[in-house]
Amino acid sequence: MNMIAKKFPNAALIDGEWVTSNKTFPVYDPATGEEIASVPDLGAKDALRAIDAANSALPTWSTKTAKERAAILKRWFDLVTAETESLAQLMTTEQGKPLAESRAEVAYGASFIEWFAEEGKRAYGRTIPTTVASKRYITIKQPIGVVAAITPWNFPIAMITRKVAPALAAGCTIVVKPAAETPLCALAVAKLGKDAGLPPGVLNIVTTKDAPAVGKVFCEDPRVRKLSFTGSTEVGKILYRQCADTVKKLTLELGGNAPLVVFDDADLEQAVAGAMASKYRNAGQTCVCANRILVQSGIYDGFAAALVKAVNKLTVGPGLEPGTAIGPLISSEAIAKVEALVSDAVKKGAKVLTGGTLDNAGPLFYRPSVVGDVTADMSIVQEEIFGPVAALVRFDTEADAVKLANDTPFGLAAYLFSQNLGRAWRVAEKLDVGMVGVNEGIFSNEVVPFGGVKESGLGREGGAEGLEEYLETKYICLGGIDA
Repeated sequence: MNMIAKKFPNAALIDGEWVTSNKTFPVYDPATGEEIASVPDLGAKDALRAIDAANSALPTWSTKTAKERAAILKRWFDLVTAETESLAQLMTTEQGKPLAESRAEVAYGASFIEWFAEEGKRAYGRTIPTTVASKRYITIKQPIGVVAAITPWNFPIAMITRKVAPALAAGCTIVVKPAAETPLCALAVAKLGKDAGLPPGVLNIVTTKDAPAVGKVFCEDPRVRKLSFTGSTEVGKILYRQCADTVKKLTLELGGNAPLVVFDDADLEQAVAGAMASKYRNAGQTCVCANRILVQSGIYDGFAAALVKAVNKLTVGPGLEPGTAIGPLISSEAIAKVEALVSDAVKKGAKVLTGGTLDNAGPLFYRPSVVGDVTADMSIVQEEIFGPVAALVRFDTEADAVKLANDTPFGLAAYLFSQNLGRAWRVAEKLDVGMVGVNEGIFSNEVVPFGGVKESGLGREGGAEGLEEYLETKYICLGGIDA
């Protein structure tokens, strides 16, 4: 086993016990191809065991006071924060992102634990003015019950804590299936939760290569009252259908096709910095990456030249090497997709302004790239790139920009750059997305709601809204008051 991985478990967690199996699967470092560790390849029966455990733990956990739950979550936050460097090195080793980004993600992931530890104390009901003198109306908030979560590989800690922390703070218990590419971060964070005092069965981690079988159990078991999924729209739709028979509450954070709009009146330096932050973080492997960069004609040439200059300064290499800005993509399939999208664009008349090829650092490294003269008929603006490639599209008018930006079935995030306050507000309102960054390339944090519209999903994570996703409202009518 890799030395970094040895510090944390490589066994699944069910009912407070570390579970092994004769059937395992390997976890690889995408930068080197080295096998880091092997973890249990569990199946449907194990998923049921985990649901059993969560269901058994629910009565005790849900009846703890919010303050009692908060105390455990705060200890968990402290332990995660204390292990920042170990967790960051583990993340870079199994996921590939530069170490500086991994450290930032550990802090980001921990922030959700801290935030929801406090926010759980504010699951307020309300009193409603009566319509009948002898009656009083009140509402209370109660945990929805057992939760199942399916998380992605691109943010292997934050996408777990963003789901687990509000669920636990609300009084729910949870079963998590982490991505097969990055299970070690999930197990490490769960171990720290166990050390913080989470009772057996409150948090369970099921590692598996058979995601469809485990996901089907999550969807079909009536004891699971909520499913939270972050991943592709295609898989999200399957889960949505499978949850119909048990009428589960759903949070779906699905694919994106984020436009980044640069108007003629933008601050050029600010717009380039925002595009760099949005597009090239995690080698372009984020659901809120600027997928299409729409640039008004008057500033197009200047923006393209400045962006190419900035991109050419990025260092490609293994994430553990100092100075690395662009790490590997997660798999050979990811590389093949990026190559196909760039090839299609070039065949249809686009021009590679920089990059456009594999990097010498290894088979999963793609050079940070800028492709110009992209048009709406190209696959590179219709599909989520999920790689370090910026696609530049010209537009002439504000109306054109809004039409181009909204011409997609997705609606997760958008960005716009303009020094005209009226235009910024007007366009932000017209963009058909769940989140808008105005003169800003990174907007996510624990205190705000994260989520999309249209085929980008349902529900919100983070903020006060993130806690509501794990609560049910119960109305109570008190009669006979004046008897």
